Amino acid sequence: MNAKSYLHPGERLDDLQRNGYKIIQNPDKFCFGMDAVLLSSFAKLKNCKKVLDLGTGNGILPILLAAKTNAEFFEGLEIQEESADMARRSVAYNHLENRIHITTGNLVNASAFFGNQTFDAVVTNPPYMNDRHGLKNPNLPKAAARHEIFCTLEDVIRESSYVLKPKKSLYMVHRPFRLAEIFQTLIKYQLEPKRMCLVYPYIQKEPNMVLLEAVKGGKSMIKIEPPIIVYEDSNVYTRQLLDIYEH
Repeated sequence: MNAKSYLHPGERLDDLQRNGYKIIQNPDKFCFGMDAVLLSSFAKLKNCKKVLDLGTGNGILPILLAAKTNAEFFEGLEIQEESADMARRSVAYNHLENRIHITTGNLVNASAFFGNQTFDAVVTNPPYMNDRHGLKNPNLPKAAARHEIFCTLEDVIRESSYVLKPKKSLYMVHRPFRLAEIFQTLIKYQLEPKRMCLVYPYIQKEPNMVLLEAVKGGKSMIKIEPPIIVYEDSNVYTRQLLDIYEH
């Protein structure tokens, strides 16, 4: 089958610069961002057998992580069938069916789908905004990626805790302005924050992303990693960011 046979109207095939892998995207719906790339580099999945991506969207995280890690199997859970179908076609295009499976369903029911203590790691790039934060996009796929329409932060953290095996990790990217709420909710569900990295658009600006690792049943101690600076000048990436993209 040629590449066009995998695409629906309005879609394109983007090169991920990893193992020859490509991903199907529809710019009128939603395209993955830098947050997914940074999370894929932040997550440490050495010797993981089963990894769950909560809210997988078009499957960007499992595909990137399949290229970057030796984790054996990825399950992506996505509520919007259109996005889940796009993810499945990307998986098929890259011949990753033996490593990645996409399930359509709401992550608020993740533990009902997969059972408790069934995964060695969870990764998630959840919606950052609740009803009090900003205007909702009238385009549902874009709105659902940004706002907590189908799930809340607590849903994401609760279900992550339920499906994780003891002493295994949740990896998440989110917004720094919700850190107090994130830490409180993680601890509520026995997920101990262990690593944190703040991402700054420019060195003189406030951070606009945070990368977090939390361990189920872990001891209380957190490591603050060196910050990531995205731009050194307008539209000029730092060497640090380019190294992340290249490795």
